[in-house]
Amino acid sequence: MPKTIRGSITVEGREIAITNPDKPLWPERGITKRIYLQKLAALSPYLLRYCRDRLLTVIRYPHGVAGMSFYQKNAPEPLPDFVNTATEDGITYVLLQGLPELLWLGNLAALEFHPSLHYAGSGLPCEWMIDLDPSLEVEPRIMEATSAVGGVLQSLGLASVPKTSGATGVQIIVPVRPGVTFDDLRRIGHFVGRYVTEKRPDLFTLERLKKHRGDKIYFDYLQHYGGKTLAAPYTPRARPLATVSTPLLWEEVERNVSPEEFHLLNIEERLSRLGDLIAKLPPQPVEAIISKLP
Repeated sequence: MPKTIRGSITVEGREIAITNPDKPLWPERGITKRIYLQKLAALSPYLLRYCRDRLLTVIRYPHGVAGMSFYQKNAPEPLPDFVNTATEDGITYVLLQGLPELLWLGNLAALEFHPSLHYAGSGLPCEWMIDLDPSLEVEPRIMEATSAVGGVLQSLGLASVPKTSGATGVQIIVPVRPGVTFDDLRRIGHFVGRYVTEKRPDLFTLERLKKHRGDKIYFDYLQHYGGKTLAAPYTPRARPLATVSTPLLWEEVERNVSPEEFHLLNIEERLSRLGDLIAKLPPQPVEAIISKLP
């Protein structure tokens, strides 16, 4: 059995234990735990913005992306004294409030971060997200579908930001004002979903069961709800190429970018150049449309 290497780093006055820093986490990219923690630190100003004060689920890969994995909702034990939690429905969730907590989870090989779509203790959505979920493992039409939905939203007077899931899909994010409910957003989501599936029945489906979708892209307006999660903007993903869930410019969608273009080894340069595309977009007037729905 290989010897465990142990050490620690001090971040913002908090001592964080680090084990096996040279363990390969994404072998195809040459990313070890040491490199991963460095990349998490660089991502933290962006990733934390969409995780802070939310109920966090992580996916852990103790032996890297090629090994076994498990979802973790309940806070891992032992819990450092600097980690805050919130309990909901009998589950004690980690609140990912800062860099020390992020690096602590990174050391535990938490490679994906899936926050709740609402703040802890609140039943209201933080934003609106439409999830476009391909039925095919490789879907060359995903940006075509993204563009079509973005065009419909724009025709309704709603600006939005598409982001890669980091896997095969895309989420389209619309900032909203406090007070809009999940049920409100399901209504408008169903309206937009019906429109695009009727307009492009070759491309979209509202069928939840994957086995009945054929090769169509599922317009998922139901996943955005209380108690559910979606991959956070800027979370790494446990895919072989270390992709990152990355907000896109609409020009990039139009030129059919591949989600594999955005990964842990190049995300810093992109963020230094473009910043956070989601944070730049103000809340959109979804209430005006909701009020006119039947």
